[in-house]
Amino acid sequence: MKKTQRRNRPTLQDIAREAGVSAATVSYVLNGTGSVSAAVQKRVRDTAKAVGYRVNHVARATRTGQTLSIGLILPDLSNPFFPELAQAVQSAAREAGYAVFLVDSEGTVETERDSADDLIRRGVEGIVWCPATEHDSLEEFRGDVPIVVVDRPLPNYDTISSDHYAGGALVADQVLALGHSHIAIVAGPQSLSRARQRRQGFVERIGDRAVIDWEVENPFTITLSDATQAKLRDNAATVIVCGNDFIALGVMRALHELGRNIPEDVSVIGFDDILWARHSIPGLATVRQPLTALGKEASALLIRRIMGDEAPVVNMSLATDVIVRGSLHAAN
Repeated sequence: MKKTQRRNRPTLQDIAREAGVSAATVSYVLNGTGSVSAAVQKRVRDTAKAVGYRVNHVARATRTGQTLSIGLILPDLSNPFFPELAQAVQSAAREAGYAVFLVDSEGTVETERDSADDLIRRGVEGIVWCPATEHDSLEEFRGDVPIVVVDRPLPNYDTISSDHYAGGALVADQVLALGHSHIAIVAGPQSLSRARQRRQGFVERIGDRAVIDWEVENPFTITLSDATQAKLRDNAATVIVCGNDFIALGVMRALHELGRNIPEDVSVIGFDDILWARHSIPGLATVRQPLTALGKEASALLIRRIMGDEAPVVNMSLATDVIVRGSLHAAN
C-alpha cells in the first residue's frame, strides 16, 4: 500500500515571508506578547489563516509550561443534568482559549482520585470538579493545580453552586399557592448536601400550612426503588415533590403505569430543569438551575486562579427559578 505523503506544516517563517514582517513579530502576535499595532496583528492573523497555520500546543507547552487545557470531572453522564453542565463549562472555556478534558467518575471517589491524577499528569492547568459524594477525594491534589467545585460546596475549595435551599422554598411557595394541602416527597439521597438543602428549604417553608402524607428517599436516578414504588400506591397526596428531574420523570412513568393521570389525579414537580423536562408529556414543572451561568462562572474562576489570582476562597451561590409546566396544576 502506498503511504500517503503528509504535507509540510506552515512555519512562522512562512507567515513572516507572506506577511512581510519578521518571524519575531509573528511570534508576538500568535502568542499574545510584545507590542504590535492592530493593523499588523490583523495582517499576521489573516496570513496565518490563509496559509493554514495551526498552533502546535505540545511545542508551546514545552516552551511556556502552559497547555491551555483544563479537566472536568463529573459524577454521572447518564443524568442529562451533567452533559448540559459540561456543555456550559466547555463553551465558556473555549471562549477563553482553553480545551477541556472530560471524565465521568461514575460516582466513585476512587475514580475521582485516579482521574484527577491522570489529568494532572497529562498537563491540565486546573480542574472543575462536581464531587460524587461529600468526601474530599481530591485533597492531595489541591497544591498541584487550582480546583473549582461546582454544584455542591466543599470546604477549602472555590465553589459555584445554585441556592438549593432557596430553590426548595420556591417549590413550597408554588404548591401552596396552587392550594395543595396534602403533599408527598420523593427526596434525593440525603447523604448529599444539595439533596438535604432542597428538602430542608421545602419542608421549613411548608411548616404547618400543609400535611406531608408520606416521604421516601430515592437515588438521583430515573429508576425508582421498591420503597418509592410502594409509596406511589398511596393516593392521599395531591402533589408529589421530587428531589430532581430524573426522579420526577421516573415518578411520572410509574404513576402512568398505575393508571393515574398527571395532573388531573396528582401533580408532580422536579428540580434542575434538564432538557427532558421540557419535552416530557405533560411538561415537567421544575426548579431551573442556571446551568449556563454555573459553567461560565466555574470556568472563569478557574482560569483566574490559573492566571495567578490569589484572592480568598470564593463561595458563589446562584439564584434559581420555578418553571411551571403541565405536570403541576391547582389542587382539586
